[in-house]
Amino acid sequence: MRKGLICLAVVAMATPLHVQAQSPSGSPISQAIRGAWAEAKTNFRASADVMPEAKYSFKPVEGVRSYGAILAHVAGAAYEFCAAAKGEKAPHVEAEFEKSAKAKADIVKALDGAIAYCDDAYKALDDAKAAQMVAGAFGGPQSARAASLMGNTTHFQEHYGNLVTYMRINGLVPPSSAPRR
Repeated sequence: MRKGLICLAVVAMATPLHVQAQSPSGSPISQAIRGAWAEAKTNFRASADVMPEAKYSFKPVEGVRSYGAILAHVAGAAYEFCAAAKGEKAPHVEAEFEKSAKAKADIVKALDGAIAYCDDAYKALDDAKAAQMVAGAFGGPQSARAASLMGNTTHFQEHYGNLVTYMRINGLVPPSSAPRR
């Protein structure tokens, strides 16, 4: 529990004061967690659209996941992270979509479903709930509810970094580098 509370305190300190002041819920920590999630899911989801379907099987070297496999992997893992935060059994397991979804449309559908499922967990979060102890993601030890959601966001960002490299190798501009409209 102490580790979870320390993580929450670090997030709160890292939250810009203007974000805390604008937090209508009076929950600046959970607001910061939602803000990080919004950015992570937006860039990751847009990456699914940027790469043409013919390149979903692209991988820069043997031994790494293909572009599509990364998207599918993150979709499956998101269910595990967010189910832990919700205190329920994951409706899909981590490897499910990576094994079953091969076409771009199927991968995007899985990713959209995972994002929608997770959105509910982030929306329901307030600072009191963030500190509550829940079963850990992937059967791990108990941790603060916020830990699973922060783990999910970090996982999206980690693999977004992979996708950025794959896009650049293919001459594409990653969503986070594209001009804002």
